[in-house]
Order: sequence, then structure tokens, then C-alpha cells
Amino acid sequence: MKMNRWFVLAGTAAALCLASNQSFAQDDQTNPGPPRRGNFDPAQMRERMMTRLKDQMEITDDAEWKAIQPLVEKVMEARMASASGMGRGMFGPPRRAGGDTATDQRRGMLGQPPSAEAEALQKAIDAKASNAELKAAIAKYAEYRKAKQGELEKAQADLRKVLTVRQEAVATLNGLL
Repeated sequence: MKMNRWFVLAGTAAALCLASNQSFAQDDQTNPGPPRRGNFDPAQMRERMMTRLKDQMEITDDAEWKAIQPLVEKVMEARMASASGMGRGMFGPPRRAGGDTATDQRRGMLGQPPSAEAEALQKAIDAKASNAELKAAIAKYAEYRKAKQGELEKAQADLRKVLTVRQEAVATLNGLL
């Protein structure tokens, strides 16, 4: 079951990366906002994702979309929050030798900053803390992850309540459910 979650999360990350390729090709003059790395605009990407999802779900009624869209956004935010709780993991950048975890500016999975619980666990590992301290840090981290997973599951259940079976299938294939 955990492996399936990793595959879904990795697939979602890959889909986000592939979807963002179109935004890299856009001319910067079309986006008068502040300069962004590689012309990447998260708001435009999110808008494109929502438009594509609306089309895939075959939603033509704006009232129906206005009821579904906030629930989709809530699931996406809960998924990102649950991913941000993770430390570097196997997808994060390598740590610098001798780097200070408090100032190391590293990012967790999907570019999100690690949670305070993940940072505390990493500090305990770096400090070669005692087994008791490590077990306490592991327990806090596991509790945090369980809470975030619960929030994600609730957001998914709320979304599932308003979708047709066909829309649920599309949402499932898009990694929302």
C-alpha cells in the first residue's frame, strides 16, 4: 500500500513536470509579473491543470464546476502538504557535507520545505542522538505524517461525494483520488 502511494506521488510529480514544459516555452512578455525562474508561473500551470481536468471530466455547467473546483483544490493542497512533511527522501537534492540543517535551504519532495518534524528528525540523525531521542523524533514525525494523511483522505472523501462515477474515474487517473 505504501509503495502504491509512492508511485501515485511520483506519477503526480512527473505529470506536473511534464505539464509545466508548455509554460517554459511561453514568451516572458506575455507574463508582465515579476521575473520567474525559467518563465515558470505556478498560477498559470494550476489554471491549465484545472481547465484540462474540467475538460476531461466533461463538465460544461459552470455552476457544477464552481462546486467541484474548490474540492479539487483542497485535495491538491492536502496532497502537497502531506508531501511537504517528508524530508529529502530519495527525490531531494543531496546534502552538502557539513551543511547546517537550520540554514541548508534544502527542499523536500516536490520542492516543498520539509516539515518541522522532518527537520527535527534530521537534526537528531545529524547529531547522532541517543536511541531514545531518535525514537521520540520518529514518533513525532510519524504522528505528523498520519495527521496529514488523514487530512488528505478527508479532502478526497469530500471530493468523491460530489463526483459522478465517470468523474471519479478521471480524478483517480489524475492522481486526485
